[in-house]
Amino acid sequence: MSDMYGRRSASPASSRDKRADNGALFPTLVHLWPYIWPHERFDLRMRVLATLFLMVLAKLATIAVPFTFKWAVDALAGQGSAPAAPNWIGWAIAAPIALTIAYGGMRILMALLTQARDGFFSKVAMNAVRRLAYRTFEHMHALSLRFHLERKTGGLTRVLERGRNGIETIVRLVLVQALPTVVEFLLIMGVLLYEFDWRYVAVMMVTIGLYLAFTYVATEWRINIRRQMNDSDTDANVKAIDSLLNYETVKYFSAEEREAQRYDRAMARYETASVKSYNSLTILNSGQAVIFTIGMVITMAMCVQGIQNGTQTVGNFVMINAMMIQLYQPLNLMGMLYREIKQAVIDIESMFLILGRKPEIEDRPHAPPLEIRRGAVKFEDVTFSYDPDRPILKGLSFEVPAGHTVAIVGPSGAGKSTISRLLFRFYDVSGGRILIDGQDIREVKQTTLRSQIGMVPQDTVLFNDTIRYNIRYGRWEASDAEVEAAAQLAQIDGFIRMSPKGYETEVGERGLKLSGGEKQRVAIARTILKGPPILVLDEATSALDSHTEREIQDALEKVSKNRTTLVIAHRLSTIVGADEIIVLNEGVIAERGTHHQLLLKGGLYASMWNRQREAQEAREKLALVGDSVEAPNRNPPGVASAGPDRVPAPVPSVDAAE
Repeated sequence: MSDMYGRRSASPASSRDKRADNGALFPTLVHLWPYIWPHERFDLRMRVLATLFLMVLAKLATIAVPFTFKWAVDALAGQGSAPAAPNWIGWAIAAPIALTIAYGGMRILMALLTQARDGFFSKVAMNAVRRLAYRTFEHMHALSLRFHLERKTGGLTRVLERGRNGIETIVRLVLVQALPTVVEFLLIMGVLLYEFDWRYVAVMMVTIGLYLAFTYVATEWRINIRRQMNDSDTDANVKAIDSLLNYETVKYFSAEEREAQRYDRAMARYETASVKSYNSLTILNSGQAVIFTIGMVITMAMCVQGIQNGTQTVGNFVMINAMMIQLYQPLNLMGMLYREIKQAVIDIESMFLILGRKPEIEDRPHAPPLEIRRGAVKFEDVTFSYDPDRPILKGLSFEVPAGHTVAIVGPSGAGKSTISRLLFRFYDVSGGRILIDGQDIREVKQTTLRSQIGMVPQDTVLFNDTIRYNIRYGRWEASDAEVEAAAQLAQIDGFIRMSPKGYETEVGERGLKLSGGEKQRVAIARTILKGPPILVLDEATSALDSHTEREIQDALEKVSKNRTTLVIAHRLSTIVGADEIIVLNEGVIAERGTHHQLLLKGGLYASMWNRQREAQEAREKLALVGDSVEAPNRNPPGVASAGPDRVPAPVPSVDAAE
């Protein structure tokens, strides 16, 4: 169910993981068919038809192989169509050689046609893999923030990887192997009926029936084992990625052994499931070999009896053996096909489950783009909750006039960061509305909404690429000169040019090669390059030291000049100059006004200000004591060092502010 703004209510069935098609092949093929027979690609459809044509030719050549073998044997034995009279001695010698050459030629032709078939179809198969993988990756980005917060990134990448491999397996095996095998079955049955009699066909039908029935039962038994192996493999992969992403935390707590044991426990479960899988495969292969061998012995015994009765030739005996061996190949292939296809369906069902999940936030049909005239932001009686039983915002109303700065402060859990998520429309409000220049953000295209808002978050995560790449992410079409100009405004250009590689310096996984201040400056430069009319600063300096904070604050003031700015602040000293400060407490506005007005009220804001001031004064005293102990002769008594870590933030007292 969805409302007029595209919000979808999560039902119990949709909120938990389910097997998309329960391992069924036909629904999977229905999903895949538009990628195998793409209507917009005439060249690929012609490749599919060429593949089918080559498949028929290859199977005709395959069926001709036992015939040439039979004729060569009969010629050697003086039976069949090979005359044995003395006048025909030359022919009797030449015929087996010619037929043997024909036998080899047919095998070569069969191999060449088969390889040509696979080569023609490879482009179709890989195009299907690429397009479906692209669609899944794109859909993952379209899904809501809630979905990604509930998932583990390592698990999602594993789903994508296994699904991609599963698609290739199904596309190749079904069209390139399964269909040709069915054609070969029919041709072999026709040959048996023509060259021998209905009893041979009956034995073959019973053999095939028992073989496929056993394969089906055994493979179904193995499916649950395969699922367990996949689940344990995913779990081990997630734990490895999680541990490596938190490398420094592991080192801080000397937890290498604990992490290794945690990973090993996951791998132990994978080992157990894998052993079960290999053992079950051994049972499957053994049963298939027994069933087929019994069928082959019965048909060969029937042929021996025919030779003794004079109704069959030695060439027929060789032919029935070759036909049975030739039949075993597609039969064994059918067993492998069924196993691999079933396993591939299991591998890609999670991908189809993700593709079948509707985004929580969707654009309305024919939604217009957001039109920015001045950039005013307004919250009207906004209510919101992540969980219906725990409301976060309760009737929130405020306005950020165009070109003004409004700060949001309050205790942890008051709902500050939720405001920025709602403004970006990562979630839709439960009640009320959010307006930008009078336009309800639920009624405009999401891409145009987010293109007009810049974000400098508290925790900046960078791509594992160069500094230039990360800054240019703000506006991809920007020139190198524009990138460097943005870096200068963010006060990071000097640092970049000091690096040996300059703007081509790699920042490492999640930007770990840079300090917190450097990452923040890159984020600011990225936002400057984007040039949005609306700016959101989500506790952008709360994790930095005082010296770095002041430098970052200077850069932020330059960025926010003449822009509509919403500041979500932890350190109150950073929002003293805001046009209005809104104090949130338990989802409602407790106080609002300028810094001086709020201090005069002596309420929650004044209490928070005093606590931060006392904490700052305590840090200053500790700094003075530390300096006097470390360097008593370097500075006059009572004067702190001028190093960057010793410069306190300018926090005025309450009296001074008043």
